[in-house]
Amino acid sequence: MTSGFVRHRRSKRVIATFTVFEADLLRSLAAQLVELLHNESAVVPIETDPLEAMLDFSGPTTEPDDPVLRRLFPNAYRDDAEAAGDFRRYTESALRDGKARAAGTVIDVLEEAGLPPEPTGEDLTIDVELDPDTALVWMRAFTDLRLALGTRLEVEEGDEDYWYSLPDDDPRAQAHHIYEWLGFLQETLVGAIR
Repeated sequence: MTSGFVRHRRSKRVIATFTVFEADLLRSLAAQLVELLHNESAVVPIETDPLEAMLDFSGPTTEPDDPVLRRLFPNAYRDDAEAAGDFRRYTESALRDGKARAAGTVIDVLEEAGLPPEPTGEDLTIDVELDPDTALVWMRAFTDLRLALGTRLEVEEGDEDYWYSLPDDDPRAQAHHIYEWLGFLQETLVGAIR
């Protein structure tokens, strides 16, 4: 199991070594997030004319139906539905694209580090080295992944006793272990880039 991220001794880069299982799990979670972000009709199709695409403010004006997407894209104005709709129309498409790019960066870095398309060896490890800018992108992706998984699991503050009382073979307990592992990775990444 990975020991988390650490700062490289001679540079500003941060490094981590993942088992092939861990790296493949991260890739899978990031891919699922990208799919979720691009699966709703709220994503504006890419126009052929770049100027027209830049001036297209036909984004969504209502909250997404999916609870994860509602958590990732909350209303900016809780007491003003019209202002919230306007804000969402002008910003949500770009925010979705940014979150999808961050998750895609996680996938790209893992694959560039040697994660094969179909991992087979249990003893294989993947060494990941992130420059400061890429480390910030990974932190954003970890935040989104934790929000998504925590929302699906309905994790609440102070409910640790419930999660620890579940048997290890309960799928909810296993998913919660992944949620905590993502938190551990995020925490070590924050510590390594300070």
